Amino acid sequence: MRDSLVDEQWQDSESEVVGVVTVVYDHEQRELSHKLTHIQHHFSQAMVSTLHVHLDEHNCLETVVLKGRSGEIKRVAEQLISAKGVKHGKLVATTTGGSLA
Repeated sequence: MRDSLVDEQWQDSESEVVGVVTVVYDHEQRELSHKLTHIQHHFSQAMVSTLHVHLDEHNCLETVVLKGRSGEIKRVAEQLISAKGVKHGKLVATTTGGSLA
């Protein structure tokens, strides 16, 4: 039931939501780290927190917590996930909790 309420929030591009984006990438991929950082700075008003994890000698995982209008959060997620060199990415869509009882 709550999942469907959260899904409804995300359908409204003006609704205030929270999203967590994870991306896995090879940090040796030319300019990719810079590109991901640039995207995050461009959308700094939506940025809540980031976590950077070194998975092995080549691969990193970055987790980005975003808060804002669902339309903007989707745009940020799409840009991060579709950046050339990202091996895998996913957006977990959730709620601020304010409209759920």
